[in-house]
Amino acid sequence: MPYVNIQITREGATRQQKAELIAGVTQLLVRVLDKNPATTHVVIDEVDLDNWGVGGLAVTEFRKRQR
Repeated sequence: MPYVNIQITREGATRQQKAELIAGVTQLLVRVLDKNPATTHVVIDEVDLDNWGVGGLAVTEFRKRQR
């Protein structure tokens, strides 16, 4: 029973994009590891930009400095 957790920043991923991620990850596990899609769980967590850090900074601040 595979469990996959995908974490993305909250920037407007659509329902369709999320559905594609879920289907794609499920099919990858079926193809590569011969897992049963009926027992494969995929969870997508959306994280606020201020709650995601990179380079010691929140993403919002990191991006400001990259400009």
